[in-house]
Amino acid sequence: MCQNFMKRDKKQKIVDRDEIRNIVDQHKSRYHTVVFTNGCFDILHAGHVSYLAAAAELGDVLVVGLNSDISVKLIKGDKRPVVQEAHRAKVLAALECVDYVVLFDEPDPGNLVKNITPNMLVKGADWTEDKIIGADFVKQSGGKVERINLVPEISTTAIIERIIMRYGG
Repeated sequence: MCQNFMKRDKKQKIVDRDEIRNIVDQHKSRYHTVVFTNGCFDILHAGHVSYLAAAAELGDVLVVGLNSDISVKLIKGDKRPVVQEAHRAKVLAALECVDYVVLFDEPDPGNLVKNITPNMLVKGADWTEDKIIGADFVKQSGGKVERINLVPEISTTAIIERIIMRYGG
């Protein structure tokens, strides 16, 4: 599980928006299936790891769009993220199943999806396909959209709530 076509060290896996487009184009020219997913991945947990491993199994290359600190604050509020973007990116890059990590500042990955044009867009099963940003674009471009079942009863919010309950607010 979590085996991918190319192995990269952590520094090479974290790339910017300009680099990722060229990288994806190179993979597609070799007929590799490029899978894209995105998220905040604040306080990485077993649910995230299972999800990313399942996403990686759907193709040859897994690109993870990571919400920047600015983006997370827009989505989750001023108390998030708990872990800063550079650290979250480094942890994701350390996972064998993740090939590339690219940060984005917008509240949603729509522009990044259009820039990458992945063969497959993946989100958790808690998202309905009509709410998955970029789904229509990916399908119109000949790609697929997949939803992956999540590990029940585990989330970053639940972890934070347990910490507050155990150690005080």
